[in-house]
Amino acid sequence: MSASDDLPSVRTLAELTGLVERDRGLYVRWSRGPEADLSEVSSKDELTGVSMPGLSANPLDVEDWWEDRSVHVWVARRLHDYAHLPHEKGPGVRPWVLTGRENGRGPDNEPLVTDARPMCWIDDGVIEEARDVVERQEHPWGPLRRSGR
Repeated sequence: MSASDDLPSVRTLAELTGLVERDRGLYVRWSRGPEADLSEVSSKDELTGVSMPGLSANPLDVEDWWEDRSVHVWVARRLHDYAHLPHEKGPGVRPWVLTGRENGRGPDNEPLVTDARPMCWIDDGVIEEARDVVERQEHPWGPLRRSGR
C-alpha cells in the first residue's frame, strides 16, 4: 500500500484476536505509520542514534509456553505493554499491524522486521479494550516503561 490512509482498521480486540488466531508472523509497530516507515525500513536506536536493519516491532504470535490460555488476553497484553508509546513519541504515533521477515534484534531484544507489508491500523478503542482486559486480570500490570532521567 502506498498510503497509510488506504489501510483498513481493526476496531475491536476480538477482531484483532481473530487475525492473530488465523495468521502467523504478525507484528505490531507503534509509529507514524507505514508511509513514514517504509521509505527507509530502518529504525534508530534512541540511545545511540544507530540505524538498525529493520523496523522495530513486537510480535503478536502466541508463544508455546502460553499453552491453551486465552489468545484474547495474549493480544491484550501485547498491546497494553507498549500503549505508552504514543504519549512518549509524540503526535501521530499509533499502532499498526504488519508482516515481514525478521532481520535481527534491537537493543530491547525486539524483532527488526524487513520486507514489511502493512496489514491494518489498530483503532484507539482496541487499545482501551486491551487496558480493560489487563485491569481485570488477577495480577494486573502497567505498560512497560524505561525510567526517565
